[in-house]
Parts: sequence; structure tokens; C-alpha cells
Amino acid sequence: MENLIRETLNRLPYPGEGTLISNDIVRALRVEGDQVSMVLEAPNAAVAAQMEPLRRAAEAAVLAIDGVEAVSVVLTAHQSSAPAPAPKGGLKFGGHMSPQAGQMRPSGVDRILAIGSGKGGVGKSTVSANLAVALARQGRRVGLLDADIYGPSQPRMMGVSKRPASPDGKTIEPLQAHGVTVMSLGLMVEEKEAIIWRGPMLMGALQQMMTQVNWGELDVLLVDLPPGTGDVQLTLCSKSDPTGAIVVSTPQDVALLDARKALDMFAKLKTPVLGLIENMSFFTCPDCGGEHHIFGNGGVAAEAEEMGIPLLGVLPIDLETRLAGDAGRPVALGDSAMAEAYMKMAQGLVQGGMA
Repeated sequence: MENLIRETLNRLPYPGEGTLISNDIVRALRVEGDQVSMVLEAPNAAVAAQMEPLRRAAEAAVLAIDGVEAVSVVLTAHQSSAPAPAPKGGLKFGGHMSPQAGQMRPSGVDRILAIGSGKGGVGKSTVSANLAVALARQGRRVGLLDADIYGPSQPRMMGVSKRPASPDGKTIEPLQAHGVTVMSLGLMVEEKEAIIWRGPMLMGALQQMMTQVNWGELDVLLVDLPPGTGDVQLTLCSKSDPTGAIVVSTPQDVALLDARKALDMFAKLKTPVLGLIENMSFFTCPDCGGEHHIFGNGGVAAEAEEMGIPLLGVLPIDLETRLAGDAGRPVALGDSAMAEAYMKMAQGLVQGGMA
């Protein structure tokens, strides 16, 4: 039903060019039985003022779908006013900024969740992207900050490539994808370009992405951290007062050794660990249906139990997840078993008041 609704909305023209779907302004689309609700979020108040006829058209088009008995379409704006004209030049990114004495927390953001791992290659960025999409499908206003500065992968996973604008030369306008507000250093450089920065420039870029990006009003900002326990983690936890952290690991002993270091780091930085996620837990053979524990079995679950930390989810090695990430449409957008797993994790975070 949701796919049919999106196909219907994709036929409605958006002011200027494209459609409601291609301009990614449909938010919080929910189908509950024969009841449908959604939010149309215009980029600013000026555009929203022109969209009331489109809101009514969307409502009528969805109501005409067989099986739909009631439709609620709410119109809102991402910004209170149109952005200022672009100045000459632009905003320099990643310079040696003066250290910020106070907090480095974006205004308008209710909660910040840091998603970390002790080592690379455990699927932290994949989990971050899909959890962001799942939370958006729960009706939350979600931001995703790719703070993995040396290896930014969220632009590819979220299917965004446009360079963010800086209308006034001081603030950065993030991009929108799949109901999520997205910012990554990977959007500011060429995809094949290596980022070879020392600590001060690294911290300058993080500070800019936290304080100079127009995040708007968000229920939760997910921060996809680099692997390990370095400068970015230290600065984020000490300057931004995160609500909590989630640690991703495979059940492999080597990964767990590093995951314990990440847990110890968050404890020393007084950042509550909200839970662990066991990724690549098992592989189900598509031919015989057998379950194979390639990286071991239950290591993260045992660690969570020993430390008294919630186990938020257990995710298998899954081809669909990899293909969806490479295509820029996270698997959590669909209705597969993997999408359901991410939805359950998102529901748990929402119900627990953590997102």
C-alpha cells in the first residue's frame, strides 16, 4: 500500500519542477489499516504558502486509492523564511577554527545519539543510515551527521550527491533524503578525493557540521562516528552532551575486544550507552536455508548481558542490505524482514524516550 501511495504522489507536480516524491518533501507517511497520514514539508514558508492546492490534491489522490477510507495531509515548512541570497565566494570548510569554549550542541535538536564501534568494517554506517530512516518512518524528525570524516559513506548510502549550499556564507543548508536531514563532509569534496587533515582541521570540520549547519527542529540527530576512540569521539562527547551512545559490533572476538574499548571510552566520557547491536550475526543460505555463524555466535549478546546493557538488535549478513546501501535506498525503506528489524529497534528507542 505504501508503495502505491508513493507512486500516486509521484504523479503530482511540485512548484517549480519535479514531483512531491522526487523533491523528497513527503514526511512521516503512515498506513494504519484504511487510514493514511503524512506530512508535506516545504523547504521554506514562501513555498509552503503556494502549496495548499497541492496538499488538497494529494489528499484527494490518495483517498481515491482502493482500500483507503481516510487521509490526513499536514503542510509544514522546514524553514520559517526563504534563505538569504548567496554571497560572493562561499563558506570555507574544514579550516583551523578557534576552539569553542561552550557547548557545541545545535539549537533545535532535542536529542543526540552517537553511533560508534571499536573497529571499522562492522557495519556501523549501514546501521546508522537504516536506523535514521526507520526513525523517520516512525514519525520522528531525524538528522544524520556523517562524522566519519576520513571515510564518509553516508552520501552513497542515503543516495545524495548535491553539494550543500551556503546562502549567506556562514550557514550550511543540509540535504534531505528519505525523510532524513543529512550532512557529511563527503558532500563537500569529490568522492575519490582523500581527506588528509591533522587534528585541528578535523575538529574544525566537526564544529562546523554541528554548529553551522541549519539542522532545523529535530527530535533526534544521529551521529555516525568514525571507528575507534579518537579526537572526534572525544570532542563530540565532551562538547555536545549526547543523550547516549549505541555501539555496533560483530560477534567476532577481535571485534568484541575493540567494542569493549569503545564502551570504556563512553563510560570515561560520561556518555550513557543505550545499547549494543550485533551485526553480521549469522548468514542464512538461500539454497538450503541453513543458518551459518560466520563470525561466531552470540558474542555481543553475552557482552550486553555481562555489562547490564540492553541488546537493541541482532542483524544477519544480508545481500539485500548491501545492495540497497549501494543504491542509495536503505533497506529500512521497504517491508522486508530486515526493514522490520530496523523498525523494531526504532520503536524501542522511541518508546524508551531515547529518540
